[in-house]
Amino acid sequence: MDRTSRLRLVGKITYYLGWISLVCGGLVHVHIATAFFLSLRMTKRNLLETAVMCFIICVASEVRTLGAAEKELPVVVKRPVAA
Repeated sequence: MDRTSRLRLVGKITYYLGWISLVCGGLVHVHIATAFFLSLRMTKRNLLETAVMCFIICVASEVRTLGAAEKELPVVVKRPVAA
């Protein structure tokens, strides 16, 4: 597994963790799972901060992946044109 694959994997994992924490924050907001998350000491603000942190890590991983992919592009060899 090369560097680009690892960065993409981290990006995907944090992207989905961000969405999961946003959904959990929504459940707490509408008082569906409040007791469960309060027993874990996770308030709405903590869930929102977790989601934002995951999305920032996801974006940073994708940006680094794009930079690494551009560096790995092969150099095009110029062939002489037949006259």
